[in-house]
Amino acid sequence: MMIRLLASLLATLFVLAPVAVQAKVQSQAAPAFSSSRIIVETRGRGPDIIFIPGLGSTGSAWRSTADRLDNRYRVHLVTLRGFGETQIGDNVSGGLAGPAASEIERYIREQRIDRPAVIGHSLGGQIALRVAADMGDRIGRVMVVDSSPFFPSLIDARTTSDQVEPLARLGYQALLLFGDQALKSQVAAFGVDMGLAGDMVFEGLGLQGGDRRVLAQGLYEALTVDLRPRLSEITAPVTVVYGWTRNPEAPRNRLEGLYRYGFEGLPRTARFERIEGAEHQVMMQQPQRFLAAVQRFLS
Repeated sequence: MMIRLLASLLATLFVLAPVAVQAKVQSQAAPAFSSSRIIVETRGRGPDIIFIPGLGSTGSAWRSTADRLDNRYRVHLVTLRGFGETQIGDNVSGGLAGPAASEIERYIREQRIDRPAVIGHSLGGQIALRVAADMGDRIGRVMVVDSSPFFPSLIDARTTSDQVEPLARLGYQALLLFGDQALKSQVAAFGVDMGLAGDMVFEGLGLQGGDRRVLAQGLYEALTVDLRPRLSEITAPVTVVYGWTRNPEAPRNRLEGLYRYGFEGLPRTARFERIEGAEHQVMMQQPQRFLAAVQRFLS
């Protein structure tokens, strides 16, 4: 039972050089940005969009979307150090999502970015919520993609951080011990039928991967940190995008109610957009439909 719940919780999280930026309004270019925790690739001109990837993904997860937007927008593709093939930097110790949010906020201030749109996937969606809560009206709008302010609430809305912590610690230790690829066979060895969880977690797990220390820390934080008490601090409008299926027997068919419950603490009601035919990696699995949702979000 414990392994089955851990597998379900894992399923909500996985799927699978700093660039100098020219200030949009200022007559003098902003200084080059350097961080020991994040990398930012910037291109294009126009209103600013900051993309934050999910657990084990880099900024390249957003590339197909960014390629269709950088003729009208200035896009900023964030990568947390230690994901993919990047050097781990200061993410070798301490927290992950909190420091990453702080560095994105510093980036916005130092690069003199005015009210950007912030789009985050999975763990990156949680980071986007942190940034919006911290910066208030400095953020123009927020989109979270297949993400929740408290991931365990997608399994059971009554779950608390204290209840999840032992399972999160188990997941942390398993990732450190086995790594992201071997974790699949270890869970399968317990004879657990993961169904949708198997599709969401393991088909893309290791697609980009990363340093197992960063993956383990990100997994632990996403499972245990409850951002719902901070939703009241977010003044920017929020859009929630998620993968959906018409099949009434599939778990994804029933996600919207759980998402609505999770985001009900926002000062203004979130907008919910379901992307039919997508699962966790919405922007990769249904790129055209996702791009259309982003364009509606930006309009």
